[in-house]
Amino acid sequence: MTTKLTKKEKEFCSLYVKLRNAREAAALAGYKVMPQINGIRLLSKEAVAKEIARLSRLESAVNEAAAGFRRLAFGSVSDAVRLLDGERENLEEMDLFSVSDIKIPKGGGMEIKFYDRQKALECLAQLEASESTGSAVPFYKALEKSVDFLSGTPEYSSYGGDDSDEA
Repeated sequence: MTTKLTKKEKEFCSLYVKLRNAREAAALAGYKVMPQINGIRLLSKEAVAKEIARLSRLESAVNEAAAGFRRLAFGSVSDAVRLLDGERENLEEMDLFSVSDIKIPKGGGMEIKFYDRQKALECLAQLEASESTGSAVPFYKALEKSVDFLSGTPEYSSYGGDDSDEA
């Protein structure tokens, strides 16, 4: 049997994940009388603990996606240029995170495509905007879009490199 959380309890969970302070989260969620005791009481409820764990996992995933988008948007391409120049030593140590595709045509040479930095910035801005507004729907949609983008789902393949980013 699962217990439904009240609106105040959901608000507490959301605030607790952000603040990591039971008293402060309880007070901001509307538990004005004895927020410290109410915060501790809420943390001991199984349904609240599960919701906090779920929100923490989600926050972790969003932070990871945001870090990836920052790397795509602002990361260096110097290792890819070194690879293009023919350096093949220490491939494992090269940072090729921003590379979406490498092709070696039959005639020789090498073609390197990069992820679209502008799209990465747009996704990053969307993630950060959804976090700041506290709106769950855009937040979840941005997270799904981020996961699809990072996993290379065909629907979002246009986020891959384009001709203007070729080295």
